[in-house]
Amino acid sequence: MYLRNALRAATAMTLVATAAAHADTLTIATVNNGDMIRMQGYTDKFTEATGIDVEWVTLEENVLRQRVTTDITTKGGTFDIMTIGMYETPIWGANGWLVPLDGLSEEYDVGDILPAMAGGLSHDGTLFAAPFYGESSMIMYRTDLMEKAGMEMPDAPTWQFIKEAAAAMTDRDAEINGICLRGKAGWGEGGAFITAMSNSFGARWFDEEWKPQFDQPEWADTLNFYVEMMNESGPAGYATNGFNENLSLFQQGKCGMWIDAT
Repeated sequence: MYLRNALRAATAMTLVATAAAHADTLTIATVNNGDMIRMQGYTDKFTEATGIDVEWVTLEENVLRQRVTTDITTKGGTFDIMTIGMYETPIWGANGWLVPLDGLSEEYDVGDILPAMAGGLSHDGTLFAAPFYGESSMIMYRTDLMEKAGMEMPDAPTWQFIKEAAAAMTDRDAEINGICLRGKAGWGEGGAFITAMSNSFGARWFDEEWKPQFDQPEWADTLNFYVEMMNESGPAGYATNGFNENLSLFQQGKCGMWIDAT
């Protein structure tokens, strides 16, 4: 089974329908990844230029999704601006919960957005979110450990190769895990990853008649392969690791390979 790049949900900043155009304070809900934390460094410049104060609500991804979904579906109005994904955007736009981004300034080049991004963040041709980034999957690995294992990363690696390389690079005494992958529950965490992985095994969520396919052999093959590989070569507690946890492990040199977002 070859690894197949799967376009992951783009994180997008979206104006919700309750946003006040002339509010004295904007409340922004965002995810606690590095890009969004760095973005907050521009707060003072924004306030100086506009006179509008900004309050940030920074949350772990699963908590963020729950909070913003509850707020917008109940019309709570807690947040003026929020980061959501490509999954939610067209649905919420169709429901009238978001402000269409059809009045952007000429300085914002809407035509420069990748078509796949713009299409996924639109409903009936109307853009409802401005993307900060779009992601696909890639393999990051320690070249020293790969060389020590006597292996070389091919241009088109199979999952079987990844499993063998992970086992060869694992050194429990040195606290080196051959591979780090997401396992944390939630669509934005392990759910997105295991779905992308399952594509390589021929699995799918539904058939053409919308019958769930999770009881099919392809899903069993995916999950059994994942669990066996992670038990053999993954870090302890991998089932609770998401992006930030694996990032930390990789930065500490404790992962031989890490497959995650670009």
